[in-house]
Amino acid sequence: MTAVRVAVLVSGTGSILDAMLAEDVPVVLVLADRACRALEVAAAAGVAVELVDRRAFGGFGSDFDRPAFTRRVTGVLEAHDVDLVAMAGFGTVLDQPVHDAFPDRILNTHPALLPAFPGWHAVAEALEAGVAVTGCTVHLATLEVDAGRTLAQEVVPVLPGDTVETLHERIKRCERQLYPRVIKEYISEASSWPEARFRR
Repeated sequence: MTAVRVAVLVSGTGSILDAMLAEDVPVVLVLADRACRALEVAAAAGVAVELVDRRAFGGFGSDFDRPAFTRRVTGVLEAHDVDLVAMAGFGTVLDQPVHDAFPDRILNTHPALLPAFPGWHAVAEALEAGVAVTGCTVHLATLEVDAGRTLAQEVVPVLPGDTVETLHERIKRCERQLYPRVIKEYISEASSWPEARFRR
């Protein structure tokens, strides 16, 4: 089988992308939904970059055309002959076309121990709930947000005096270690995947 080609979807600073590259995850494409530092990280590493700016599809309001945006993202991923997609702080929920194109081949990391605290405000909700521990989850992305099969989790303690910022940073440190490892493990199992999952 040809080597697995990974695309990383980003919206922010690229700290998780940095960790992936440092761990030799075979990233061939970094795609962003907005201008962000992660694109600079990718370019500096010699990785192909694509910006599919969601402002061209209605921006961040109620006029956002999610299906059209998703079709565009999917087309770019397919044009780069990608096998596996890793979301790394990607700020846009994608629609059905990408899941049809990459079944069981879209991974995501989430800053909580799913199924607890799904959604965008997981860290704040963990603090508000007064839990003693939270953590991070690497899971398969599905059309339903944060509902896909869990691949790995790691616990992060909630410390006295934690704020959303301090707790989130500690979770990110955990993600930067866990996520690249899980991606590489998932790739190592590719030889047992149905061939239909690959176009090559």
